[in-house]
Amino acid sequence: HLVESGGGLVQPGGSLRLSCAASGFILDYYAIGWFRQAPGKEREGVSCINSGGGITNYVDAVKGRFTISRDNTKNTVYLQMKSLKPEDTAVYYCAAVSKIVCIAGIWAEPRKYDYWGQGTQVTVSS
Repeated sequence: HLVESGGGLVQPGGSLRLSCAASGFILDYYAIGWFRQAPGKEREGVSCINSGGGITNYVDAVKGRFTISRDNTKNTVYLQMKSLKPEDTAVYYCAAVSKIVCIAGIWAEPRKYDYWGQGTQVTVSS
């Protein structure tokens, strides 16, 4: 299964690094997506990274502020978040799928992913 960590309360302009660790399977063969869901809103794709780490995508709202990366030796994917804004407040989820999904037009669709973590809360507030 997948386990997210690293969430918390941060002031606007601050930074957080989320981690998505896998247990029971090897992440090397999986594309990973980060999603977020704010109260009353639909789950939104934030970023994705392909299995090899060479292809990434981001939603426009986080481009230039968030960076997705992976360390397959640690079976972990990261989401580095900088210049956080109150509108980034949400529960953040990571998801995995063993298919080519990190391409424009489909990567942000939650139904494309097979495995999900339980989520970690990120709150940006002064």
